[in-house]
This record gives sequence, C-alpha cells and structure tokens, in this order.
Amino acid sequence: MKKTKKTFKPIPSFKNEDEEIKFWDTHDATDYFDFDNPVKLDLSNLKPSTAKVTLRLPQMMLDDLKMMANMQDVPYQSLMKILLSQKIEEQYYSKYK
Repeated sequence: MKKTKKTFKPIPSFKNEDEEIKFWDTHDATDYFDFDNPVKLDLSNLKPSTAKVTLRLPQMMLDDLKMMANMQDVPYQSLMKILLSQKIEEQYYSKYK
C-alpha cells in the first residue's frame, strides 16, 4: 500500500491574539500541522518576562546599595536583583527543593 503525502493548509496571518483564538476554535490543527514530524524548538535563549515592582526603601539603604553597586561596577538595580536571587536561592531552594 502506497502512502500519499498529506499537504497542509497554510496558516493565515492574524491581526491579534483574539482573532487567532477564534480561528483555532473553529479549525482542526491536523489540517495545518504535521504532528508525525514535529519541529524541534530551542527556547533556551528566550529572556524571562519581567514585571515592574515599586519598593520603598530607607534612603540610607538605597545609598548603601548604590555604593556597593558602584564598587562592583554594576547598576544598583542589577545588584538588587543579584542579591535577591542569592537570598532566594539560600532561603527557598536549599530548604524546599
């Protein structure tokens, strides 16, 4: 028995996410994707999403952070992220993972 290669429909362009959601709600993905030969994706270079945080600090603490950051030649907000990350690693991951 000879297998015929299935041709797949082209995926249309969408103006926004809502339009895409409506499309996939009414169409079968097997008409558009070859699930027998998946595409391998490398997402290792994606940057994690960030969120803005407002934080009130005593002026003296902020001054100390800025001096520490200056000595390490990094922006003070980057130093804050480094210090928070280290503390989270120390407090959370060592105890709960």
